[in-house]
Amino acid sequence: MTRRSDWPEYTPSPEPPQASARWGDGLPADIQDSDGPAPSRAEAGPSRASSRNRGRGADGERGPGEAAEPADPVERARAICLRLLTGTPRTRRQLADALRKREVPEEAAEEVLARFEDVGLIDDAAFAAAWVDSRHHSRGLARRALARELRTKGVDSTVIDEAVGRLDSDSEEETARVLVARKLRSTRGLDREKRLRRLVGMLARKGYSEGLALRVVRRALEEEGEDPEMLDEHLHGL
Repeated sequence: MTRRSDWPEYTPSPEPPQASARWGDGLPADIQDSDGPAPSRAEAGPSRASSRNRGRGADGERGPGEAAEPADPVERARAICLRLLTGTPRTRRQLADALRKREVPEEAAEEVLARFEDVGLIDDAAFAAAWVDSRHHSRGLARRALARELRTKGVDSTVIDEAVGRLDSDSEEETARVLVARKLRSTRGLDREKRLRRLVGMLARKGYSEGLALRVVRRALEEEGEDPEMLDEHLHGL
């Protein structure tokens, strides 16, 4: 059985939110790529993005056969950031880390990152809000898990608090109930102890608190006809 002291930690997995704005619309000339205005994310589509990114690492390195990067560090930083932003939004920290790995001088990197923030190509608040909305509704992640994922992407704690604050306790509990209801059928036929462990563990891995997980699972099994006293006996052992 899983003891209270062994409550599992949530392990985040990468899954970027879908962009909602048209990328590149109305960009100043100094931001546009040297190959022409940046395509909108909707227009670029998966095939175009994948073809441009083929052979390119996560730090925006050009693939074989592509033109050499500009010698000027500011132009080089701009080109790297534009390539990384094609197809998916990124946080300022993610772009800064990529520029550092490519050994772009700090002064040039800061100039480009500040300019991209000015024109809205870098917007950590919008990124965090989209991430919370996407990951909560598609994966059922709780606020604790969402906050942890955003921290790994370098989002400021104040921005994280504002983004996850969009989810209240009632919404989080309702999502937990839906997750348990979906999982119940696949656990039928197992003994009570295994069912409890699987259902509670599933919620724990998605970042739900121990108290909420136990409460939601108990209610779901009780509604299914389980003996409340027997449930309490097993739940106390978790």
